[in-house]
Order: sequence, then structure tokens, then C-alpha cells
Amino acid sequence: MVDAIVSSLLEQLISVAADEVKQQVRLLTGVREEVKKLTSNLQAIRAVLEDAEQRQMQQDKAVTFWLDQLKDASYDMEDMLEEWTTARLKLQIEGVDDDNALALAPHKKKIREINGKLDDIASQKDTFKFVENVSNNVKKPERVRTTSLIDEGEVCGRVDEKNELLSKLLCESSEQQQGLYVISLVGLGGIGKTILAQLAYNNDEVKRNFENVIWVCVSDTFEEIRVAKAIIEGLDESASSLSEFQSLMSHIHRSIEGKKFFLVLDDVWDGDYNKWEPFFLYLKNGLHGSKILVTTRNESVAHMMGSTNIIFIEQLAEEECCSLLERLAFFGRSFEDREKLEPMGRKIAHKCKGLPVAAKVIGNLLRSKRSEMWKVQEIGQGLLTPLLLSYNDLPSNSMVKRCFSYCTVFPKDCNMDKEELINLWMAQDYLNAEEDEEMEMIGEEYFNILAARSFFQEFKKDDDDNIM
Repeated sequence: MVDAIVSSLLEQLISVAADEVKQQVRLLTGVREEVKKLTSNLQAIRAVLEDAEQRQMQQDKAVTFWLDQLKDASYDMEDMLEEWTTARLKLQIEGVDDDNALALAPHKKKIREINGKLDDIASQKDTFKFVENVSNNVKKPERVRTTSLIDEGEVCGRVDEKNELLSKLLCESSEQQQGLYVISLVGLGGIGKTILAQLAYNNDEVKRNFENVIWVCVSDTFEEIRVAKAIIEGLDESASSLSEFQSLMSHIHRSIEGKKFFLVLDDVWDGDYNKWEPFFLYLKNGLHGSKILVTTRNESVAHMMGSTNIIFIEQLAEEECCSLLERLAFFGRSFEDREKLEPMGRKIAHKCKGLPVAAKVIGNLLRSKRSEMWKVQEIGQGLLTPLLLSYNDLPSNSMVKRCFSYCTVFPKDCNMDKEELINLWMAQDYLNAEEDEEMEMIGEEYFNILAARSFFQEFKKDDDDNIM
């Protein structure tokens, strides 16, 4: 999250330089050079931040300490810029002369002090041999692809959600239903969307109801040709002789004609309608009653897919979460051990807050622990990685990440008022706009982006279904 802070500071520093030219604000001797140096240092540091934050997730303690130093220096710089901006506005109102210019002297000293800190941080970065702009230069590791296979005996809870999903899949579509019948499962990463899709895919009644059942893991990088080939293979046909997208889609169109199919599109991230439109058009050739099941973290993706029904997947009940954790943590232990460790297991399950991925990661960790029950550092990577994927998917060309990181000022399990939160973002100058009304609209947009990706939970809504 340091990247969001550094990016914001760079924007402010660039704005300072622009104001000097546009408004002819005279800077103190040497301040201009210090501002340029600050900007240069931050640009050099920002170029390696993506690699640094990835290494932090791999439990590199030295990198974590380096990022903490950068974060502290960034907060000092943010405070200094706010004080300096206030002083400069005062000078603009009073008129800049030699006496008034002296008011900026303390800020000049602060800039020099922070530059000294950043010099040290920038020089330290070279010792880590970070890769610059890692997303542009290095191919991202491919996410683990899901399959349709599941051991139903290992599933805890989700009975109501499973029954709701099956009822929607097995009900007959109305003759008036136009277009594709799409059902979407929406929820936080690791909440259990894929497991529900696997349960539906492997259900005997579902298999009897549809002539073809097809599983495709789409993943975060949407590749049209790969998805088209996967659908053809799911139809038990070969696509080895086809390479053009048009040929693949025509093959799908012919293969599903007059057939009632059930297609699972798991782990969908890309919300670009233009990429999905060809699939929508060609899949309509299936028999009336065919259905598509989508799993996604992003509610806006579900709407883009034209979902007839959206099922929001909530956290597991604490008892179910405890059962899942104990099944993993107590595997192979004696009855005496289980009795002794059960109270601790319940306390740990409570900390999981109903998130199945947390229960699984911690349960697998505890399985191998005899004397030491729990080290938070060891679970960090397994637990945070699926959540970090959602964070990294936030728009990079806006202040959304900064708005989200601001929410850490609230205590855990705090009830937040949407309007109050947007006003706080406005006060922090996170919503770049000229007018208050425009800022409120941007704040509403940022809130909806975070809410759609399940960063906020348990909404209270008004009569028009708007979040309050």
C-alpha cells in the first residue's frame, strides 16, 4: 500500500512545480532544488515499489523494514506539504515580499531533512537489487487454475447457498426469458465461490438436466482463444486444428446448436464487454434453458455479464469455520490432544471472521505445530495473497487505493457511514476536483468500486437498494 502514498506525494510535488510557473509563486532560494530532488528520489523509489511489495509478501524482513522507513518518511512529507501549502496560500493572499518569504524558512529546513531521509532510503534500495517496473518487464506468475474436481465430504457449511444455487439451475427458464440465463456468485477472494460452483457442476441432478456440462477457469488474464478452446474441449470435441478466433467461435456455435448446456466460467476478472460480446452472441445458439454460472470478486463484472441472478456469498458461520479449522488442525492427533487444544482452536476460528481461506491456511499450519500454536508471520503469505490480488486489481490511475488504505484509521469491526467516509476522503484531498459536488460524485464512484470488490462488508441499504 506504500505505492498509493508515494504516488499521491508525487502528484502533489508536480503540482507545486506547476503552480510556481502558472501562478508565479516565488520559492525561497534552494527550495526549488530541494523539491526537484524530492521528486527525483520518489520517482526512483516508486519504480521499484511493485517488486518490493511482492518481496514483502514472501516474508523478506529486510525489505519490510525498508518499506516501513519509506512509509514513515512519506507521512512526514505529507504533513510538511500540507503545512507548506497553507503557508504559500497565506503568502499569495498577503502578497509575496522579502518579509513574508521568511515564513517559508522552517519548511525549507523540513524539506532538506526529509530529503536526507529519502537519500538514505534511495541508496538502500540498490542493495536489494529490485527490478524496476516489474509488471512491465517480468511476466507475472500465473494464478493456480481451478478444476471441477471436489471432495464433497471436505466441504463445511454452505448448505443454504448450495440449495439456492441448485434451485436456480434446475428451474425451467420462462419462455419470455430473452438472451442467456446467467447466474453469478460474487464475494471476497477465498470466501468459497469456486467450491459452490464445483458442488453445482458435480451434482447428479444437474448432470441429468443438461446435455453438456463445461468447466472453464478464466482467471485474471482473459485470453479469448484459450477460453474458446476450453469450451470446445468441454464439449468433448477437438480444437487442435483451429487457431483463429473466428473458427473457434463458429465451431462452438455449431456444436451447441439444439443442445441444453451448463457452462461454468470460474474466476472472472475482466469486465470489458467488448471481449465477452462474441461469446454472448455465439452461446445464444444453445437450446432454451441453457445456463451459465460465473464466479467473480467484482459485482460490476456480474452486471456486465448480464446476470439474471446474483448470489452474494457471505462469511461462514463461526461454528462452520471452527469445524473446518479443526478438521485440518487436529488431523492425526490423539483424543487427548484434541480435547486440550479445542478451546484454543475455537479462539483461533473466531479470529478467522468466517473466511474459509483463513481457516484453511491456519488449520494447515497448526497441523504441523506441536509446541508453538500460532505464528502470525508464517500465515501471512497464504492468507494475504488472495486478498492482495483484489487490492492490486484496483484502478492504478486513480486514488482508490489511497482511499482504501485510509480506512485503516477506523477500529476493527467499525460501522462506517458512507457519506461521512466520503467527506473524510474529501478533507484529505484524495478526490481531485474543483467543486464539492464533483468531489462527492468521485467519492461515490470510489466507494462503489471498493464495495463491488467486497472490500466493505455487511451493508445497510435504503428502500431503493442504495448503500447507506
